[in-house]
Amino acid sequence: MLKKELRKKYKELRQQLTEDILVEKSLAIANRMLQLDVWDKMYYHLFLTIEEQKEVDTEFVLQILARKDKEIVVSKSDFETFEMTHFLLTDNTKFRTNSYNIPEPVNGLEVPVDKIEVVFVPLLAFDLKGNRVGYGKGFYDKFLSKCNPETIKIGLSFFEAEEEISDATNNDMRLDFCITPNKIYTF
Repeated sequence: MLKKELRKKYKELRQQLTEDILVEKSLAIANRMLQLDVWDKMYYHLFLTIEEQKEVDTEFVLQILARKDKEIVVSKSDFETFEMTHFLLTDNTKFRTNSYNIPEPVNGLEVPVDKIEVVFVPLLAFDLKGNRVGYGKGFYDKFLSKCNPETIKIGLSFFEAEEEISDATNNDMRLDFCITPNKIYTF
């Protein structure tokens, strides 16, 4: 299936999810995440949920990372350059939602990309090869292309894998894992 078709399909599927199902599936993803062998790292990049897009609620992931005493990194997006700046999440971090209703840090201690060891990646759909479909702006592909080759990329999805994203390119950054409520995919 083409990215454009997948975006439409999965946006519609997400909109059908009730609040209770969103919470239940998000919690199942966070619990399944504990089975991964990634807990020896220190810097974890986490996307913050866009509620009206009915994304995976990353609050549960955030709680796990905090309990494991990990350094949590969150980003601010620049919609002119499609680049992200990364900040350490602290007790003093203040947030503001941008024009796309993405919660972002106002300021803070900037974290260089080469420090980030694990990235939790938002997505609409993914395939059996680890390709993903996002919203189409390329923020994460740009960001992930600047990460170290050893950086672990983990997608979070309410839905299972598609067979193939037929128009995936070499510029699309592949995932290492994708976690759904029912399964961990390894690529």
